[in-house]
Amino acid sequence: MSNLPTELRYASSHEWARLEEDGSVVVGISDHAQDALGDVVFVELPEVGSIVAQGAECAVVESVKAASDIYAPVSGEVLEINEALEDAPETINEDPYGDGWLFRIQPENEEQLDDLLDADGYAAEIDE
Repeated sequence: MSNLPTELRYASSHEWARLEEDGSVVVGISDHAQDALGDVVFVELPEVGSIVAQGAECAVVESVKAASDIYAPVSGEVLEINEALEDAPETINEDPYGDGWLFRIQPENEEQLDDLLDADGYAAEIDE
């Protein structure tokens, strides 16, 4: 069974979102997703300052097996990207909920987080 932190919200497209105290949302991919992808070798992240729409493609994670689009779990402005992934994309495999985060968004509407799954809902979605 994949590691599924209960404080996170999950998209059925395998992204996770964590609401921070400052109101921003940190985004990454689930342990299940990184495991299915295999060894991550490249990450293409959105530009800081760009506006992303909930459910729209905004990044790409490439592994030795495949390239996978990453979808924004909420709409808003990209505040920060995890630049460390440029030199060490394998961090996503090693720590998908910690140092392997992808980007941070200032959400237009925090209530969009309610559209996402909780850990139990995501576990049911991926049949675990």
